[in-house]
Amino acid sequence: MKKSKEIKQIASNFLSLLVKRLSLILLAGVMVIFVGSKFDVASASQPNAESEIEKLAVCYALGTDAIGRGNLQEGKNIYQNCFTPDAEITAIFPNGASVTQYGTSAWADFVYSVFQGNGYTATQHLLGSFDINVNNNTATMSSYLHATHKLSDTSIDVANGTYVDTVVNKNGQWKIKRRILTLIDFLNLSSPGSSEAEVSSAARTSNSVSNTFSDDSNNSKKPHRPHVPGYM
Repeated sequence: MKKSKEIKQIASNFLSLLVKRLSLILLAGVMVIFVGSKFDVASASQPNAESEIEKLAVCYALGTDAIGRGNLQEGKNIYQNCFTPDAEITAIFPNGASVTQYGTSAWADFVYSVFQGNGYTATQHLLGSFDINVNNNTATMSSYLHATHKLSDTSIDVANGTYVDTVVNKNGQWKIKRRILTLIDFLNLSSPGSSEAEVSSAARTSNSVSNTFSDDSNNSKKPHRPHVPGYM
């Protein structure tokens, strides 16, 4: 009888020790999973944010090229996915002139007026050299622009510049709140022998001759400027 009690006591102590050890192992496992998941979320959140923010620049390019094809409403619809409703958008041209619009509809109307005023039949906006910095629910993004604006089968206007954006996260979605486009050049390129090239060559020759008798020696060196209705 006494021996039976001793056996039961030993078994009870063993089970108690086993339960304690299993509890410690289980607790350690939970801690590893919890800490590991926190690490994964922390390490993945910023790259995910940067990817979503970069898509906003592509979104804008697609909207602008829709307008370039003459589809203003499609461009406005796409812009709504890129910007906050109260977005401030500014363009600074190579000669220092600037335009600021508030809201995507007003900006789309402005872009449409520029494209139509210059006779563009299609555009293509290429982006690169993204630099994105995320700070909680706000971020900044800069990117380079190379844009082609088709005038005819033998003539295009080419623009290069930099976008600088302020981006915010609202309700889990990143949107551009402020965008500044600074253009560094705006050039016309025409195929040799085309009517556009001949007109351009004649203009340069005329400027060169007139400069012989004028103090305005920089006219022939002025870069091409787009027509911006109401501004330039």
